[in-house]
Amino acid sequence: MSVMAAFLLTLSCEKKTTPALIERGTFPDSLIILSDINSAYDDYNSDIHQLSAGSPIVFSSNRGSSGGQFDLVHGAFAYSFVQENGDFLMFSEMAPDPFLAQLVLKVNTAGDDFGPYRFYSPIDGYEYLVVSSEYTSGDLDFQYTKNLPYFGTAIPAIADSKPVALLNSSANDAYFCFNPGQDTVYFCRDTDGSFDIWMLPKQTEANMDEWFSQEAANPVRVDALSSAANDKCPYIFRKIMVFASDREGGEGGFDLYYSEFENGAWGTPVNFGPAINTASDEYRPILSGNEEFTNMFLLFSSNRPGGKGGYDLYFRGTDLF
Repeated sequence: MSVMAAFLLTLSCEKKTTPALIERGTFPDSLIILSDINSAYDDYNSDIHQLSAGSPIVFSSNRGSSGGQFDLVHGAFAYSFVQENGDFLMFSEMAPDPFLAQLVLKVNTAGDDFGPYRFYSPIDGYEYLVVSSEYTSGDLDFQYTKNLPYFGTAIPAIADSKPVALLNSSANDAYFCFNPGQDTVYFCRDTDGSFDIWMLPKQTEANMDEWFSQEAANPVRVDALSSAANDKCPYIFRKIMVFASDREGGEGGFDLYYSEFENGAWGTPVNFGPAINTASDEYRPILSGNEEFTNMFLLFSSNRPGGKGGYDLYFRGTDLF
């Protein structure tokens, strides 16, 4: 049994035997560095696929090349709270996973590989992984894999990666994400020299595989989210988009921002402020949550002092809802 499995089993036993004095936990408003996942090199651009106490995490790292090329690697983290007093518990490790090991091998290229995004499509019943890679002409383009959902010990076949022809262009295309209904895709592109956030509606009845393979489309720049600076790494949870930007007015370098979708439009982006942002770079935010907790959490990267080196992965609670 792995250390992670033992941790989850312990949490399960505690939940069954401890009186439910506190019904819901709270993600802490202090930073937690994922020390057992981070390395002395750059670890960033993470994604999580399961919203549960045990979450597999796929992210970009240049640890394998000692600071050179970025490839996807994988690990896991788990969290819970003590029902007697509300104390928050968290554990992370570079846990071996036979499925994820095969999955990242399908998309790692001879160039840099960034911004993994895994999702399940209820339309065709498949899971997809979308990655932005330097695998064609040297600019960043999207590629994707497809597989049946992975449950238990049976590892499904993973299709060889294919280009997302629909979204790839002569510019750099990166950081794919869907809105909750999977009827609109968002990503960033540097058509005019700096990155902006773009969107493209999806035909709701089309299978992902078919849609990705269509001829290149003409996405729309989201002016409400884009600035004269670089606006990157969009990620949506419920009705909130979080992203990174080096626009004027921040704490320094890239900062994390959020915007709420209301009445059919994205609101003015709001800086998370000095509780999260620093004079260093904060990058690729992931917003998520769990019904057993009263608030949401951010998983993001930063090259601030105090980590293991380069970019490190951080975790923090947030009260956006």
